[in-house]
Amino acid sequence: MPSHQIRPASLVVRGGPVLTFDPAGTVVRAMAVRDDRIVALGDVALDHIGPETEMIDLAGRTVLPGINDSHLHAAWLGARWPDTLIGGAGITGGEEKTVRTAAERRAAILRAGELCASLGITSYTEPGLGPGETGCFGAEVLEEYATLASEGLLRARVTALRLFGLLDGASSLEDFRRGLATPAPAANPLWLTVPGVKIFADGIPPMRSAWTHHCYADGSHGALLVDGADDPDRAGNLAAMIRLAHEADLTVAVHATGDRSIEAALGSLRRGDHLVHGDLVTADQLARMASAGVGLTTQPAIAVAMRGMLTDALGAEVGARAWPLTEMLASGVPLTLSSDAPVVTPDWRVHIAAAARMLEASEVDAELMARLLRCYTTAAAEQDGGAAWKGSLTVGRVADFCVLAANPLEVAFADLPDVGVELTVSGGRVVYSGEQLPAVDLEAHPGEMAGVGGGEEQD
Repeated sequence: MPSHQIRPASLVVRGGPVLTFDPAGTVVRAMAVRDDRIVALGDVALDHIGPETEMIDLAGRTVLPGINDSHLHAAWLGARWPDTLIGGAGITGGEEKTVRTAAERRAAILRAGELCASLGITSYTEPGLGPGETGCFGAEVLEEYATLASEGLLRARVTALRLFGLLDGASSLEDFRRGLATPAPAANPLWLTVPGVKIFADGIPPMRSAWTHHCYADGSHGALLVDGADDPDRAGNLAAMIRLAHEADLTVAVHATGDRSIEAALGSLRRGDHLVHGDLVTADQLARMASAGVGLTTQPAIAVAMRGMLTDALGAEVGARAWPLTEMLASGVPLTLSSDAPVVTPDWRVHIAAAARMLEASEVDAELMARLLRCYTTAAAEQDGGAAWKGSLTVGRVADFCVLAANPLEVAFADLPDVGVELTVSGGRVVYSGEQLPAVDLEAHPGEMAGVGGGEEQD
């Protein structure tokens, strides 16, 4: 078809590999975008060039689908950065910071958005906002997200999970029931969705608060954080919470690190739900999760940093079996990798390098690298319900992508953190760039992002 008969693209990238991450793993050398959607891939994309089409010459650099961090506390990250709870020296913590006013909430979210954009992150899940908490985890943060979405100022697409209890703390069945009765804020679903809830089943093994069959040094086994008179009562209340969420047509994410807490949750979770962390998950539990379509999100850099502390708490044998990433990958469980920032850095490159270290992989391995990258792209989109319109670079999906200085499939795992993110595009708009292109100044030009998300129908 002659080019004059084709509606010109607003943006065309060419001159380097475009890793589409479609089911076939197709790699092309050009991609055309109109407004917020991908309209052509491969040589045919060049037919969409018009007099006003913005051109990006990759010059051999590589396009990757936008990174989707499936577990990232962005408001908390924006308040704390550059401090993280765990750094090179272990658990350092630093000065805790929070947000108290609408202006501080707004500033924290925008700051996190800038950081995410600089890392190629175009989507993330904010896992736990609600009325039982304050500061970075309060319901007011969710309201601020809705405001920013309506103003077109979000650089990344946000999936928020509501929390009707305390972060890393107790929850009650009655508080959960009351919370479900409160409405979530309305927003453009391409930029902010609130599809489910998060429930804290237990704590973490190093703090002796994971509920486990294993024995801590003091003889204890931890317990569920859900209120109840005893273990069976607490487990029954956890099951009742999950059932209430399902009756409200909500997905459920359960923070569960101990094998007993995972077991308690698995009896009630259904396809589309997921467990968070899964430190002590067993092979049998992974098989059951795969069969039921229950997902798992885990954090490799946290696993590497905390294995010694878990071993101190539960012994060398249990420590060696914790975070069984090889089995997680082989089990067929819908698996995502994430950061849990600001517990650690939000840099996905660090987490993939840590995953490779857990798998004892160090050299170039294109197949494994692609598998781990899918945990940060296509699998994450599936987990948050957006696989039909994001996660891969295919015609009809949103134009969310980043440009890397090198092809990650040709890089040794240990070298991945040094591969630069040079450009990030969200919804067809440049939201971060290095020296090659000017970044969109969202605060100076809020109208430039307003209305992003329209255009062609979702497929």
